[in-house]
Amino acid sequence: MGDTGLLSLVETMATDRPSHCKLPFDLLCKASLKHLFSERETFRHARVLCAAMVAVSCFVIGCGSDQEFPSRPLTLICPWSAGGGTDRIARQVAVQLEEELGVPVNVVNATGGGGVTGHSRGALASPDGYTLTLATVELNMLHHRGLSAVGPDDYQPLGLLNRDPAALFVHKRSDWQSLADVEAALAERAEPMNASGTAAGGIWHAALIGWVAQCGLPSESVNWISINGAAPSLQELMAGGIDLVCCSIPEARAMLDAGEIRCLGLMADERSPAAPDVPTFREQGDDWSLSSWRGLLCPRGVPPERVEVLEAAVDRLSRSPKFVEFMDSGGFQTSIADASEFTEFLSRSDRQFAETLGSPAFVQSQTAVVRPYFFPICLGILGLIFVVPACRSQAAVATEPSATESSDVQSRSRWLRPVVVILAVIAFVATCETIGYVLATAALMWLLAIVFGATRRQTAGVTLLAAPLLYQLFARTLGVPLPWGWLGW
Repeated sequence: MGDTGLLSLVETMATDRPSHCKLPFDLLCKASLKHLFSERETFRHARVLCAAMVAVSCFVIGCGSDQEFPSRPLTLICPWSAGGGTDRIARQVAVQLEEELGVPVNVVNATGGGGVTGHSRGALASPDGYTLTLATVELNMLHHRGLSAVGPDDYQPLGLLNRDPAALFVHKRSDWQSLADVEAALAERAEPMNASGTAAGGIWHAALIGWVAQCGLPSESVNWISINGAAPSLQELMAGGIDLVCCSIPEARAMLDAGEIRCLGLMADERSPAAPDVPTFREQGDDWSLSSWRGLLCPRGVPPERVEVLEAAVDRLSRSPKFVEFMDSGGFQTSIADASEFTEFLSRSDRQFAETLGSPAFVQSQTAVVRPYFFPICLGILGLIFVVPACRSQAAVATEPSATESSDVQSRSRWLRPVVVILAVIAFVATCETIGYVLATAALMWLLAIVFGATRRQTAGVTLLAAPLLYQLFARTLGVPLPWGWLGW
């Protein structure tokens, strides 16, 4: 079959495709590849290949376009590690969403960057309704701290599930019996009081610094020790390394029930059913409250009819006796709000955190020498220093005349490589979100290595090693949100 016949076949497939969406690969395989690439008419073959790609895209996009939503598994992104409170709620939500929607729901723990990776990946996912995010209070904080451009406006709220107010804990042998005792100690002590509960800049850090500022005390009166999580912070409290821990009651439930620690107050408007004997800050004369929250959201831009399906499923799930029983047994404070109420809550919380995180006390406590994007910028500069001269040298070699090359081959090679590089980059951007960063990067490196004349061993080494290593560097070490795609990692 000649080029004209193949082109006619592809065009016929693109315009008159069968209802069962099955490509006639047996016909395409009959085309003689040797004959196709032996001719010198490059642009004709380019048109044929482009027409084939368009035809395949039409078939892929067309298949299943009329199916009801949802027609395939959903992905539920959890921004935090497996085994934590957010992960426990996410897996319970996934089980009940499967019952409501009739399709599997897979939980993906997209951790890293203090919540940046998971929340960014959820906001940047394809707005088709098949990717949900169990967002946490960090969504209101990250953009105010300059760690991410993603905020509540990048999401479509579906429903609020949970609110856990901050609480203040001391060792059982501590002399402080109330908030007034702690406030007096902060004002009188010459040295700062050591406190923790999470990493620096987290929700519990903001809660304590906000209370200190609201009391009119200097920020230097508290020295926040950055510890990754409430559990190790409570262990440090038991060891005597810190004086205070600020976290939620569910996180401290085991030690609180064992009588090893004492809760001085709850940063909420009313007492918690999980600890009815603990007074609120307001009851003790301090008008201060701050809570963490968890809620389900989808990316902005999902079709309205699909949003309605998801909202209804989330509302039924959150009000079911099964979900309420799970939350109560885990010590989580249930706080149900529909999509509109959740949207208003996010706006109020965002304004509150803008004021708290922008206060001089918190800004001073968050002063850092190295900014979040320091290392990626350094890598980019190093890449420009070493890669650009190498490309120029390669280009100079490519343009030198050769005794074995004809004039038309020389002319073609001058524009072929830049065109291939541009097309490869475009293909990388177009497919990265679907197939994943590792596969897209490996394919890009393989193609570029071949274009620039690398040996088979060099091509295999770059393709198999560089792509996974780059993913580990940026996604795991630097916390840059990268799409997982088909590999699921």
